Amino acid sequence: MTKVIGVRFRTAGKIYFFSPGEFEIKQGDHVIVETARGVEYGRVVSAPKEVDDDSVVQPLKSVIRIATEQDEKTVEKNRQKEKEAFKICQEKIRKHGLDMKLIEAEYTFDNNKVLFYFTADGRIDFRELVKDLAAVFRTRIELRQIGVRDEAKMLGGMGICGRKLCCNTFLSEFAPVSIKMAKEQNLSLNPTKISGVCGRLMCCLKNEQETYEYLNSKLPNVGEKLKTKDGVVGEVQRVDVLRQKVKLIVEDENGDKEIQEYKIDDLLMRKKKPQGCQGCSKGCNNKNQGCNKGHGKRKN
Repeated sequence: MTKVIGVRFRTAGKIYFFSPGEFEIKQGDHVIVETARGVEYGRVVSAPKEVDDDSVVQPLKSVIRIATEQDEKTVEKNRQKEKEAFKICQEKIRKHGLDMKLIEAEYTFDNNKVLFYFTADGRIDFRELVKDLAAVFRTRIELRQIGVRDEAKMLGGMGICGRKLCCNTFLSEFAPVSIKMAKEQNLSLNPTKISGVCGRLMCCLKNEQETYEYLNSKLPNVGEKLKTKDGVVGEVQRVDVLRQKVKLIVEDENGDKEIQEYKIDDLLMRKKKPQGCQGCSKGCNNKNQGCNKGHGKRKN
């Protein structure tokens, strides 16, 4: 077992593990550590704990020191320098006529490097821009192209729900999101309704996907013929996922069709075929991997 602390370098950023060494560190403290980018100032978001050796990347670097008042002042000075660096870089971009949008400027804690984050539609030849910036700042310059989701994460903003963006407040990593999730959750497929400020599908579609998958697994498909416990036979016209109710098109004694609503418990449901099974009726205990007894072929 290895004793580690979790450190973040920006709000909702990725958590990195470091060894606390001889220091008594608690959650909320600020520490100075060495990373691949150089010496960095970070906030402890996970108190010291024991983890398996396999769950951390070895060799594990130790905390250099707990941040002092002087370190806090250095960070504040860097924030002011970043504002100036941002303005200078914007001027240089206009001077070189580059089709790129500058998002943020960042100094490392030890001022060993200045990073500029930008977005662009394609590849940008910024070699001359780097030379100009290096002549001004006299330190290492790194220009990093990011995507629109990372742009929204850095800049922040308000979502259509009226709350601050999830990616800017608590999401440390972006989960894959697909249009299939919107379909399974019976949401409008209008792009303006299910897209975030970044123009991509909203990350929150992932939050309830597991629940919707479970609820949908208990419901029949639209168009399926079902029989109720009362002996009424009808065709599924609509399903209500959250209320777990089904609307059936049934015929009355006169042959007229009408729509009636039933709870799932009032229906005689056939067990849904596992995904990938072609229905060989052999009673396989399929786990979404196709027939495991060789009775049927898997669907590719």
